[in-house]
Amino acid sequence: MKSETKLILIKTVHTLIWVFFNVVIFYMLYAALTNKLDKWLWIGYGLFVLEGITLLLFKFFCPLTVMARKYSDSPKANFDIYLPHWLAKYNKPIYTSLLAIIMIITVYQLLR
Repeated sequence: MKSETKLILIKTVHTLIWVFFNVVIFYMLYAALTNKLDKWLWIGYGLFVLEGITLLLFKFFCPLTVMARKYSDSPKANFDIYLPHWLAKYNKPIYTSLLAIIMIITVYQLLR
């Protein structure tokens, strides 16, 4: 398989995983806001804990980013994923903040 094809495959998989985690995080936001603290909310938390451990193991890089780096020397933040540059660049702070808000709402709902 050519390097360009490998990069396209990595970018596609990376984007699909990103979409999956968006579905998870927005379900978590919905569940927290509506006090629907069900098993899916807790599974979502578990998935984000696993993602956090993975990022720690790879020095705060997604393993797919590490793989994609073998096939590209682009300095752009979105060289490894099909997202707008600004979103790829600020992805971690945006979603970490959103997850923190969800955690605060969840704790509030639990204590109510």
